[in-house]
Amino acid sequence: MIKRLKKFELLVKEKYEKGLIRAPIHLSGGNEKPLIKIFKDIKRSDWVISNWRSHYHAILHGIPEKEILKEIIKGKSMSLNFKKYKFISSSIVAGGIPIALGIALGIKRNKKKNKVHVFIGDMTFETGVFHESYKYAKNFKLPINFIVEDNNLSTNTPTKYAWRKKSKIFKDIKYYKYKREFPHHGTGNWILF
Repeated sequence: MIKRLKKFELLVKEKYEKGLIRAPIHLSGGNEKPLIKIFKDIKRSDWVISNWRSHYHAILHGIPEKEILKEIIKGKSMSLNFKKYKFISSSIVAGGIPIALGIALGIKRNKKKNKVHVFIGDMTFETGVFHESYKYAKNFKLPINFIVEDNNLSTNTPTKYAWRKKSKIFKDIKYYKYKREFPHHGTGNWILF
C-alpha cells in the first residue's frame, strides 16, 4: 500500500510539472505508515473529512484513484469531495471541522451507527475552532474522531514558533508525527509566490 500511495503522488507531481494541473496541489508524503494503520479502523460507511492534503485520505477510504486524479486535474486537489464515498475535504484551515461536527450531529439524531473521522494539522489543532468543536462533540457525545497530523509546520513556519507552545494532546484524540516529503504546496520545482 505504501508503494501505491507514493506512486499516485508521483503521478500527480508529474502531471502538475507538465502543466496539466493548473491549480495548487498539496502532495502527501512521509505519513504513509500511520495513515494506513489509522484507516484500518475507519469503515467505508464512515465519513472522512479531510484537509488540503487529502489524496492519501481519499485513496485509503476506498475512492478509485482514477476518480481522484480526474478531480485533481480539474483543479480540485485541495477540495476533493465525493458524497457517494462519504468524503469531504476543505482547503480552509479548520474548515472541515464544523462540517464534521454537523455530520456527526446528524448521525446521532438519526440514530445511525457510522462515525465521522476528521483530519486536522498541528496548526489547526491550535485554533479556537478546533477547541470549541472538540468540547461540543465531547459534551454531546457525538460519533466523531479527531486525528491530528503533526508535521511541526504551520505552512512553512515551525508550529512551535507560530503558536509559541503546543497544546496538550487529549487522550481520546489520535495523534501522529511525521516529516513531510514535499513542500507546503506544489512540487518544489517552480517558483512559489
